[in-house]
Parts: sequence; structure tokens; C-alpha cells
Amino acid sequence: MYLIDTNIFLEVMLSQEREEECKILLQMLRKGKVKGVVTDFTIHSIIVLLSRFKKLKELRNFLQSLTAYKGLYIYTTSIAEEIKATKIAEEKGLDMDDAIQYAVALSINAKAIISFDKDFDNLEIPRKEPKEVIKSDNL
Repeated sequence: MYLIDTNIFLEVMLSQEREEECKILLQMLRKGKVKGVVTDFTIHSIIVLLSRFKKLKELRNFLQSLTAYKGLYIYTTSIAEEIKATKIAEEKGLDMDDAIQYAVALSINAKAIISFDKDFDNLEIPRKEPKEVIKSDNL
């Protein structure tokens, strides 16, 4: 089980440089070929960002698409986990959004965090980029 970071979704929604590999990974999650978790924090972050950019149609499509994923599970953090995240932020030097993601990755015993965010490097749970997961899960 992987933790899927916010930037994987945003890469596709904002048509950024690595959109194609993210699309392939998301397709694998949609079909259930790969299992992953997305936090409610990620979903809410995307809601805030897309509404700020006045992209409500894209937001609606994103939210509706979440129901079609066979291999993607939504994880709702508890207050206890968010308190744990504040400790992680202090200990690991992460900002709170990364600390929440990392706390959830620890809680679910994630194989890796799929992200482009190098702040997740050199932690107990490794960071992988989509292309690494695509390659290893398609062997």
C-alpha cells in the first residue's frame, strides 16, 4: 500500500511537466493494479487550490473520479494523528502538510510515499516517484 501525495494529483490537474507518468499511475490505481491511500487532507488541499483558481468544474470532476478508483482508499486523519504530526514536524523538520502525510504513511505502514517532494527523502518510509512504481509494478 502506497501513500499518494497531493502533488501527484495536481501534476495532472494543472497539466504540469510530469503529467503523463502521474496519469499512468492514477490509471493503475483506478483499475486496482496498485493499492494506495489518499488523505482527506490531500482532498481538502486540492479543493482549496482549485476553488482559488476558479476551477470548479475540474474540482467536481476530480471529486467524482475518486469514487471510481478500485485501488485508492481515502484516509481520514484523527486528532490524535494530527497531534502526532506536530511532533513529527518538529523531529523531522517537515512542514505540517508533509508531517500529516508522513504520520498517515506510518499509520498505514506504507510501502512508500509516492511524491515529487524531496522533503520525504531520508525518512523511514521511502519516497518513490510515479515512474518507479509504474516500472516495478509492471514487471
